[in-house]
Amino acid sequence: MKPLATLKHLSSKNADYGVAEQYLTFEHDEFTGKPILDENGRLVPRQDYRISSLNCGEEDFAVACMRANLRYGKNQQREDVKSHHYILSFDPRDGPDHGLTMDKAQALGERFCAEQFPGHQALVCTHPDGHNHSGNIHVHIVINSLRIEEVPFLPYMDRPADTKAGCKHRCTDAALRYFKSEVMEMCHREGLYQIDLLNGSKNRVTDREYWAQKKGQAALDKQNAPMIAGGITPRQTKFETNKEKLRQTIRKALATAASFDEFSSLLLREGVTVKESRGRLSYLTPDRTKPITARKLGDDFDRAAVLAALERNALRPVNTAAKRDAIPADRTLSSIKGTSGRHAPKQGAPQAPAIGRMVDIEAKRAAGKGIGYEKWAKIHNLKQMAATHNFLTDNGLIDLDHLNETVHESHSRMYALRRQLRAVEDEIAAKKELQKTINDYRRTKPAVEAGRKLKGKKAEMHRQAYEADYIICEAAVRRLKEMLNGGKIPAAARLKGEIEALISEKNGIYNEYRRAKDEYDELANVKYNAQRLMEAGQAQKHKKRSHEQER
Repeated sequence: MKPLATLKHLSSKNADYGVAEQYLTFEHDEFTGKPILDENGRLVPRQDYRISSLNCGEEDFAVACMRANLRYGKNQQREDVKSHHYILSFDPRDGPDHGLTMDKAQALGERFCAEQFPGHQALVCTHPDGHNHSGNIHVHIVINSLRIEEVPFLPYMDRPADTKAGCKHRCTDAALRYFKSEVMEMCHREGLYQIDLLNGSKNRVTDREYWAQKKGQAALDKQNAPMIAGGITPRQTKFETNKEKLRQTIRKALATAASFDEFSSLLLREGVTVKESRGRLSYLTPDRTKPITARKLGDDFDRAAVLAALERNALRPVNTAAKRDAIPADRTLSSIKGTSGRHAPKQGAPQAPAIGRMVDIEAKRAAGKGIGYEKWAKIHNLKQMAATHNFLTDNGLIDLDHLNETVHESHSRMYALRRQLRAVEDEIAAKKELQKTINDYRRTKPAVEAGRKLKGKKAEMHRQAYEADYIICEAAVRRLKEMLNGGKIPAAARLKGEIEALISEKNGIYNEYRRAKDEYDELANVKYNAQRLMEAGQAQKHKKRSHEQER
């Protein structure tokens, strides 16, 4: 499973705000969470990190938070949530592929914190790697739950207290969905890898399962170490949790079953009982007394996904025959592509890597490249020649005109998706502008309406006292008349839902666009290589003809 951009939320009731800063700046045991000490009993600083504070003035984060809590008389009880901890993790590939650095991630984290948590004292800290040691840069954002400044009404807020100083931050389901949509927006804006955070992932791995896997893997590695040192290959090298074993068992049954009865029978052979209640599936394993719901396993295991997979399996023989009869000898690339947009490999064959462009060795030699580079380039060109030839043969693109037509179709599809993407982005921007204008209007309307009830000097004094609200409200009214064309102001929940739906749609189009772009890039490389091969062949023929004429 590739760790793409994700957003995680934790809340803490610990009154010692210094513990959060200590965790961010010093090494901690990944299993116990306790600080690591050196031989002298001192804390071990983290080797590399970036850290900054917001809204703390000249004070430390812990001191500033405690002073604010005392000022407003908040966070004094043991059960009070003192702080919120958000973790924004980026895909490890964003570094080499998109130039993501710790400094850039820190800047993105600071911007995200300032935009989503205004008025809160905060720590923003970037680490170069996580517990998975995959090289994923991630940003920690720790905020004091208490708000020290009055802030504008943001889209995820649902009550007046959410904007006021002296009130506390609430991480509601709606707020978390909004934050996730903003993370997706940020990844798209910055050209980073992303997934649809709003609709979840295929597997739902809880913190408990994650750490169980980590601890189990560490114990297994320790157990296998003596055998590996003695030249013995261990029977098991990868630790799997019971939930992961269950996922694999279900997937194995889904790969072959063509009906729900067959699916149930295959699972029962493995000791797993599948139950359906109120339209939801759950799975009972021999080691448990309580079944595990499909929701806790992932999206692939709920009733809709299971029935869809069974239906596909039932139709598989018909589809295979239809495809065999439908593909002509002079098939185009579009007729042999799968739903993923990538080229379908031969049955049973491994997926070939993406085809790169051949190197112009003569030009590189003229540019000063040495013998070592030339040797590598010759091997590289041979590999690309073979890959290009296989691609052209497998996809029926031997004819150059056919290849050019296919490249043109792929290019047109890519740009059509790009136009579609921009149209959705424009619609999102318009909806967000409308949302902001409505929020401005609703925020300033009470002051204006209160002034209308006054007369004479009192009304004048009231307008002077709330001049900013009058100006914002009047501007918002004019803008709403233009944007709504005399229509009614939509409900906040409805508008928020429309924006979230558009963001999900945009994310789907974006992913499709990325696949189409990858496909076009590969085809463009194939076309370039084919032209190079043709030119090389023509040059060889010309050289041979000249040699024969000289003789």
